[in-house]
Amino acid sequence: MKALKWIIGVVLLILVGFVFYLTVVFDPNDFKPQIIAAVEKQTGRTLAIDQDLSWTFFPTIGIKAGGISLSNPKNFSEKQMVAVNEIVANVDLLPLLSKQVKISQLKLDGLQLNLETTKDGRTSFEGLMASDEGQGGKTPADASSQRGNIMLKGLNIGGIDISNAQVKLLDSQQAAENVFTLESLTVGALALDSFAPITYKFNGKMPDMTVSSEGQGQLKISSDLKQIFLKDFTIHNNLAGVNLPKGELKADLTTNIQLNTGTQTVAMVLNKLALADINGSGELNLSYGSKVPQVDATLAFGTVDLDKLMSAAEANTTEQPAAATSVAATSVEPDLNGMKAVNMTLRLTIASLKAAGVTTDNWVINTKLHNGVLEVQKLTADLYQGSLTASAKVDGRNKLASYSFDSELKQVNLQPLLKDAADVDMLAGTANINAKGSGRSLIPENIKKNLDVSGNFNIADGALYGVNIPLMIRNAQAKLKGDLSSQSGEEEKTDFTSLTGSFTVKDGLANNPDLLMSSPLIRLSGAGGANLLQETLDYRLKTSLVSTLKGQGGKTTDQLAGVEIPLLISGTFAKPKYSLDTDALFKNKLKDETEKVKDKLKDSLLKKLGGG
Repeated sequence: MKALKWIIGVVLLILVGFVFYLTVVFDPNDFKPQIIAAVEKQTGRTLAIDQDLSWTFFPTIGIKAGGISLSNPKNFSEKQMVAVNEIVANVDLLPLLSKQVKISQLKLDGLQLNLETTKDGRTSFEGLMASDEGQGGKTPADASSQRGNIMLKGLNIGGIDISNAQVKLLDSQQAAENVFTLESLTVGALALDSFAPITYKFNGKMPDMTVSSEGQGQLKISSDLKQIFLKDFTIHNNLAGVNLPKGELKADLTTNIQLNTGTQTVAMVLNKLALADINGSGELNLSYGSKVPQVDATLAFGTVDLDKLMSAAEANTTEQPAAATSVAATSVEPDLNGMKAVNMTLRLTIASLKAAGVTTDNWVINTKLHNGVLEVQKLTADLYQGSLTASAKVDGRNKLASYSFDSELKQVNLQPLLKDAADVDMLAGTANINAKGSGRSLIPENIKKNLDVSGNFNIADGALYGVNIPLMIRNAQAKLKGDLSSQSGEEEKTDFTSLTGSFTVKDGLANNPDLLMSSPLIRLSGAGGANLLQETLDYRLKTSLVSTLKGQGGKTTDQLAGVEIPLLISGTFAKPKYSLDTDALFKNKLKDETEKVKDKLKDSLLKKLGGG
């Protein structure tokens, strides 16, 4: 018992002596001038420590510091790069001897980080990046390996409290300022291999947008310090800005995340993803150990209405300024260098998608991004009682992007598709269309100019709206008889059983050399095309009667049977114009009648000569 008392007494004496040394003999403020001078010598920056460094002894030993700042380089608009209002760390000393870290409190308040980029490209980090020689020849990989070998027998943190931390990004080259504020970040009692509660509040202000975010979940760190887990992490985001749908957007996320620094991977399970009215789920895996990170993602969404995501700026702007803005915004090729920064595979499904007025269902999209080349390896969807199958490729490795595609529409109800997509009501029927093409440049006008496409179409049991060809023929027939009045009152529509042809697109011009339309009443054939840049039509066709016009508003007649009647189609995509070439019609009819008269005269003359 006497020995135990002596041991306790010695320990207490050592502790008292240690405290006396720290408080009376060892004053950390004595080293402030040396620290400040060393920082200025190494970086050329000014380090300020305005408040005295002070020790804390109860309930644990710790140090408290405040009023710390580090200057930016000279001639920067923000004088300070880093400023801290207060830092407090309380640590139990005895557990450190057995590689156990026990921290009763970690507190950081009022961190201010000002990161600036000047017009000549200099940044706040100038002069702070250590060279390889300064690291003793060790590469970053070596340093990472050393960090990975750190082993602790225990880690216990009573709590972490970070408040009023702000990061300000100033870019003089872009004349932009972004401010991000971490209002609070708290972590509860944290021990290795055990979950601890974590919460945060964050907001940001950017030139065209503001964002506020808050979240909570459970945090765990593995005993080897190589794995970090976030469980049931729920995030609520609110964004506001003129370029967002209706000026604001809500985005919520519930996820589980696992970070493994040993394998350099991140695995994320998206239990719930809500963006405005869009809901989905999925998985995302990231491997960041190689030079180019690899992302593998599987996402599934329900109903997606992209039309609702039209920005408030587009909704509230008049047509003329919007058009001017659109031209200005799309006159520059998009920068696709970001496609080289990551490799990705994406499997995406969408139950229902509405875009530009077109409604489609059951989307399946498999894509691959590798070395700046994006491939849509598979794309299928159901639309308007039919289906779409396609594949495509976009090459973003060069300044001028190039692309190619191969698509097929099967059994698509054409009229509602054209109505919803382009507000065009000119053609109906069940369509089968194949198109394969390529091009370069992603500026809309250049797409029309550089597009090179070939394909064919077959439309069954349909109608051509805006023209009643049988009625036009009857009116032409009446004129041949001398009746200059015209019939009207019937629907401007021409029914057909099939409409077929092939087409090519090159240099902004579409060419259809073999249009053929068949119906029980008429046959129509010919060639023509369209100017995609001016959106105009130019078709020269020939129509002829099969037998009679009875069946589509006509009376039984075969006066024009067998006579080819020229039909011209002109105008624009939105307002096509149809007209019979009456001059050619009269010439054809006159030629036909002349031939008949010649035949009669010839027969009459032969009879007379034979009789004579």
